Amino acid sequence: MKSFILRISSLLLLGILLVSCAAPAGEAAPSDISLVDGLERTVSMEQPAARIVSLSPSTTEILYAIGAGDQVVGRDSFSNYPEEALAVQDVGGSMGSYSYEMIASLQPDLVLASEINTPEQVKSLEDLNLTVYYLSNPKSINEIDDLLEVVGTLTGHEKEASELAASLNERIDAVLAIAAKAASKPLVFYELDATDPAKPWTPGPGSYMDELIQAAGGRNVGSVLQSAWAEISIEELMVQNPDIILLGDSNYGVTVEQVAARTGWENLSAVKNGSVYVFNDDLVSRPGPRMVDGLEELAKIFHPELYK
Repeated sequence: MKSFILRISSLLLLGILLVSCAAPAGEAAPSDISLVDGLERTVSMEQPAARIVSLSPSTTEILYAIGAGDQVVGRDSFSNYPEEALAVQDVGGSMGSYSYEMIASLQPDLVLASEINTPEQVKSLEDLNLTVYYLSNPKSINEIDDLLEVVGTLTGHEKEASELAASLNERIDAVLAIAAKAASKPLVFYELDATDPAKPWTPGPGSYMDELIQAAGGRNVGSVLQSAWAEISIEELMVQNPDIILLGDSNYGVTVEQVAARTGWENLSAVKNGSVYVFNDDLVSRPGPRMVDGLEELAKIFHPELYK
């Protein structure tokens, strides 16, 4: 009987100790994650996500870059980098249409949305009892750090995200230092869409491309326009007469030869001097780690003499 009482007393004492060590009622356990997303919603998870669906190419690239690629179980149709992402289940996204049934069937514990997604789409996913985090685009290349930190926290890869951010910042600083040595800054026209060659679309002030061109030691033809993405008249293009033309629409089949054959374009300095280049727009249009790759490529095109 005495032994039984001692055993009961020991169990009661252990219970008291466990209760005293537990988090107070109403408080989140230390492992809980609670972040405010780009739609001002508080998104909470008990632990980092193990099964993730990515709804944008930039988010997919970030996930793989920080070592969370194995956790991606679904991706949008346009996520084509890195190559291993193509083996992941495609959940749609063409014309903004996703297969919600497919997404739900993958049983994700986190769906990562971004600014190419609408609040209505986020609501539709939430109605399926899915946890959705909406990532706002960084305002500049220097704010990619914040994006990496958030995705690192949500996926349990904080250390890898921090190390990647530090590495990217070193590379950005290196480009800025090299560009600062340039004797002059070429005038650059970046072509987004010239379906109508008389009114091609180009990045204007406040766009990523405007910032990147300047950081790489160039001047953006589109900086005189009124919006971040705008049409420019062929007359204005003739007046500015760019030194370099970059074909961001080369991803859609536009070639240097086609540019030279356009009416009036043969008079531009960039065309006459053979300074028209194809350029992978994915490097600069997706807010993620590869924007630094794009920055480096721009600097090499603008100032090849500094990269010999």
